[in-house]
Amino acid sequence: MNQAVAFVPDAGERRVVPLAGMRGAIARTMSAAWQVPRVAQSIEVDATRLEAAVQALQQQLGPQCKVTLTAFVLRAVALTLREHPRLNARALEKEIELMPDVNIGLAVSLDEGLMVPVLRNVDAQSVADIAAESRRLAAGARAGTLSAGSYQHGTFTVTNLGMTGIDSFTPIINVPQVAILGVTRVAKRAVVKGDSIVVAPMMGLHLIFDHRAVDGYPAARFLTDLKVRLETVEGL
Repeated sequence: MNQAVAFVPDAGERRVVPLAGMRGAIARTMSAAWQVPRVAQSIEVDATRLEAAVQALQQQLGPQCKVTLTAFVLRAVALTLREHPRLNARALEKEIELMPDVNIGLAVSLDEGLMVPVLRNVDAQSVADIAAESRRLAAGARAGTLSAGSYQHGTFTVTNLGMTGIDSFTPIINVPQVAILGVTRVAKRAVVKGDSIVVAPMMGLHLIFDHRAVDGYPAARFLTDLKVRLETVEGL
């Protein structure tokens, strides 16, 4: 019986990845986004109560619904955007359009690239509903079964590298949106609480925003309020 042999290129052979199809679309979008006057801000979040909330909701819902930390982050982002509408916006040629709905794009990594399906009206959904919808959209994006409409009308984007060892990164804004939030891993670190040094699970939040639409101070207020909401699990 003949056995298939994997092709291994010679050491000196030239290999290329054509900038066509999905890779070409990503290249064009990223090139356009790179022209935006962007600013980066980062903050660390103590995820102690957040992790406890994930476990508590998972026990309540049972194995039929997989609860993730990302679902809590998405709801917290949506509620905080309601309080900071300048970040829930689109930058157009001569105006900044504040969007009436909070529709959050969730970056999904594929073998051949990156897709960003959109969760609708996230501030009006429960964490359990967000978790279920996130799974549905991610599975559809990977299978290529989502409609074109599933990728449209996003007002803000979240990209999560928490499953990797990355502690910091600066994602590129999904234009014409004016901001994107990068989430990095939860890692145990020595932190000061009061006058004591304790070990706590810390998570990184990395906000990139369009300075034409938002100035540094209001963006920092958004990020700080998001940190407080995640650390207290208030309203989640």
